[in-house]
Amino acid sequence: GDIVVEVHRYWAPRGADHFYGLVRDKFYDGVKFHRVIRNFAAQFGISPDMKRDELWRSIKLPDDPAKEKNVKGTLTYAISGENSRSTQLFFNLRDNTATLDGKGFVPIGKVIEGLDVMEQISFVYGDHHPRGSGPHPQLIQTKGYSYLEREFPRLDTIKSATIVE
Repeated sequence: GDIVVEVHRYWAPRGADHFYGLVRDKFYDGVKFHRVIRNFAAQFGISPDMKRDELWRSIKLPDDPAKEKNVKGTLTYAISGENSRSTQLFFNLRDNTATLDGKGFVPIGKVIEGLDVMEQISFVYGDHHPRGSGPHPQLIQTKGYSYLEREFPRLDTIKSATIVE
């Protein structure tokens, strides 16, 4: 089904602009939800096109100050430290304010249609090793989508991401 996200540039201007560029470049077309943790988050953002992924992943965004909370239905960049946002984002599957707010996780938008679809994203594999049996992001980036198709065939996929004015 469709998930419609309303991105708010005011919430995170650098993050929103970067996301716009990624969507305009069709980066998320065919991307899988590779890390889905039940009642927490559904993460995506590693392109099946390894060269495109490497190019976009090399761009690290300066952090935006937090203006909104990580409540259910918000779309937020995944981070690995300061100024580390690149291509991976996640949907908050519940209110994660206690665990994510104040730690650099800055929402850029929210689901305005398709919350029920978001809640049905497959969580069969869960987190990556050692916290779960899901695919490890670095292995996706080095081995490509053949690794996902062979080892994790039940991951849900974003068919296409488009900008609607």
